[in-house]
Amino acid sequence: MDDRKLQTIIQHAYANSPAFRARLDGAGVKPGDVRSVADLTAVPVFTKDDAVALQQADPPFGGMLAAPLSAVSHIFFSPGPLYEPGPAEDDAAWDVAVKLLREVGFGAGDIILNSLSYHLVPAGYLFDGAFARLGATVIPAGTGPADLQLQMARDLAATGFVGTPSFLLSLMQKAEEQGISLSLRRAVTTAEPLPPVLRQTLVGSYGLEVINTYATAELGVLAVNSGEGMAMRLLPEPLIQVVDPDSGALVGPGETGEVVVTNTNRFYPLIRFGTGDLAMNVDPRPGESRQEERAIILVGRRGEAIKVRGMFLHPNQLRFTAAQVPGVRATQAVITRPDGARDHLALRVEMVEGADEAAVVQGLKAAVQGVCRVRVDEVGFEEVAAEQPVVVDERVWA
Repeated sequence: MDDRKLQTIIQHAYANSPAFRARLDGAGVKPGDVRSVADLTAVPVFTKDDAVALQQADPPFGGMLAAPLSAVSHIFFSPGPLYEPGPAEDDAAWDVAVKLLREVGFGAGDIILNSLSYHLVPAGYLFDGAFARLGATVIPAGTGPADLQLQMARDLAATGFVGTPSFLLSLMQKAEEQGISLSLRRAVTTAEPLPPVLRQTLVGSYGLEVINTYATAELGVLAVNSGEGMAMRLLPEPLIQVVDPDSGALVGPGETGEVVVTNTNRFYPLIRFGTGDLAMNVDPRPGESRQEERAIILVGRRGEAIKVRGMFLHPNQLRFTAAQVPGVRATQAVITRPDGARDHLALRVEMVEGADEAAVVQGLKAAVQGVCRVRVDEVGFEEVAAEQPVVVDERVWA
């Protein structure tokens, strides 16, 4: 991001977003003080928890919106929970996404099976818009049944796919088991980790070209990996920094910090937004490299939220769902990956004496699906100690 574009969005956000104005004033920073990217470190990092708190105190947008509500064409409700307006039709983010898709081999004439959710969260909508602008034909499959998506991919001769890598693997395995020949050549994966063993299976066993992307609901696609290794090349926009989680200062090459992003969305400007993701900073020419020459290696999450099959699972969400089901005294979520390809979500539940076990299982599965938008694979009954964490991640990334 050049300095002039940064100055423009800072001035716009200060003038039109009460929440950003309060944050700058609280830090004793004037809009004119931020004249270059180097000056951004004076602006405090704004976390997702901060955004949630603002919206809860002043719904729906907590003073973060920098435009009249009538100017917004789409409003999403992402995990957190957090209201988010979709980008304007002429937002620069669309051009960046289209350029990326073209660079990795997609083009007009491709038929894309989009298996990302179109419901509440923005993932399906954002990739749909980018592929449509590229001239491709999109099949808006969303999170529909795998058998139906397999049928559509076959009947419509889909050449491309976008979705989670675990769902892609299940589609390819189903096609193989049923003797179905698909036209899929290239896939964009996102929303969950892509372990090397899973990439090798998709590439080696099924002949797919896999483009793995790092994206967030608030900011869209930020980085991409289209080959071996774990490093993900940064896109030229939005502005991406890797900072010390405590001080907010930039970390050096080879050091680990939090991924912090500044966008230019005039409806919903996010300035120094902390994603909560921790990453190693990869910079081949410190002080000289352009952003698209740099990369990150994701190493984990800051805070309690854990991503399961592409959706964040927050302990508070699980506490809320448990409170809606009669007969539940306490519960704990345990995430594993027994086959190395798909997340397995199990609930350990402590019941009230005399509660109906079948009703508790049914109620919890429905409540977690409805609130967290993640399907529960297994429910077991045992004592859950109060001091135990609400969400436990036992996955091992090969």
